[in-house]
Amino acid sequence: MAVVVNPGLDRSAMAHYWISSMARFYLAGQIFLLLLSKSSLSVGAHAHLSQNPHIPSLVPHTHLALSCSRFSAKAQLDFTTHCNESCYHKIEDIDKAHLTEQLAFETLYADGSRTLTTVNLEDDDADRNISPALSIKRRPKLLFSPHKRTRRQIYGADGRFNIRGDHFLLDYPFSTAVRISTGCTGVLVSQQHVLTAAHCVHDGKDYVKGARKLRVGFLIPPSANNTKEDLKRPLVRWVRVRRTRVPKGWIQGPQDVSMDYDYALLELRWPHRRPFMRLAVAPSSNDLAGKRIHFSGFDSDRPGELVYRFCPVEDESNDLIYQHCDARPGASGSGVYGRVWDNVLERWERKVIGIFSGHQWLEINGESRDYNVAVRFTPLKFAQICYWVHGNKADCNQY
Repeated sequence: MAVVVNPGLDRSAMAHYWISSMARFYLAGQIFLLLLSKSSLSVGAHAHLSQNPHIPSLVPHTHLALSCSRFSAKAQLDFTTHCNESCYHKIEDIDKAHLTEQLAFETLYADGSRTLTTVNLEDDDADRNISPALSIKRRPKLLFSPHKRTRRQIYGADGRFNIRGDHFLLDYPFSTAVRISTGCTGVLVSQQHVLTAAHCVHDGKDYVKGARKLRVGFLIPPSANNTKEDLKRPLVRWVRVRRTRVPKGWIQGPQDVSMDYDYALLELRWPHRRPFMRLAVAPSSNDLAGKRIHFSGFDSDRPGELVYRFCPVEDESNDLIYQHCDARPGASGSGVYGRVWDNVLERWERKVIGIFSGHQWLEINGESRDYNVAVRFTPLKFAQICYWVHGNKADCNQY
């Protein structure tokens, strides 16, 4: 097949053209293989999957009224943390009292009022149910980087894909991605609830200015727009948030903030009619179909576009998923999902197993490593979020 090359292109441009073409060919092949493997994933699924984790019972204890929020914080979309070897491999003895303190939560209402809810764990084995999928016991406490660094949030060839067209934008699972008015992304997890990153609404000390009138944006396909000028990009229909819930583990102060609890739940003023994605306790990456994670978000370098990506898990701790999925500011809060085996339905199901948080630098043995990081849903976090959604423990006792 003859290839016509513009003679006006210099060697650098030609090289860039060929590299881009090969990258697109490789990525298309990866998607084809991913889709092709779906039909064979169920073969031998039971051979390597661990038992479903036990879900502790989270019971509210006291409700304390707090002063109204000042909304003085500034939204930090480019969320980056720093961790050295001591914090990465640090082993902490987490007792039940510490767990219940971290799992207490704050509720912000539309009028600016706040409450703090303490909780009890009705489970004698709660201390041992941090993350049954992993045998490791490290809980890295992440610190803000003291100096500016180049953030490599794109690894090699850009592996992100713009999702366009009515069929894709309104089709599951892409239809579960929504915009957050503070500049982040969220994921629909019920008919009235959206999960996002805590740092999108709170900096660890106070709520961000935009949380005062927080809204969630639903994409409207181009064909539903009224003018030809709007056909290029989808419009957004905004819905007000009724209340916001943030775990106490996040509200520690800006200098002690931990990615471990970088998640928040938004309750909409009224239900939506779009499909949502169910939650699941994050299994080991070995128990994910293809050992891959996926998420779609509204990256800031592609305004107005929904961007999808997938990649293998590089490493994991009890509370975090380390990976090299390409992402830019604005993707924070995206629902990280994988194909998890459902023993009841006896098939692989897409389920949200974490929330994309941001970027982390690791200093290990004098060598710098960088990852994009997502919060893992442990059994305790699953119990907490499930209680936020359903308002009772009865609907949260099964995986």
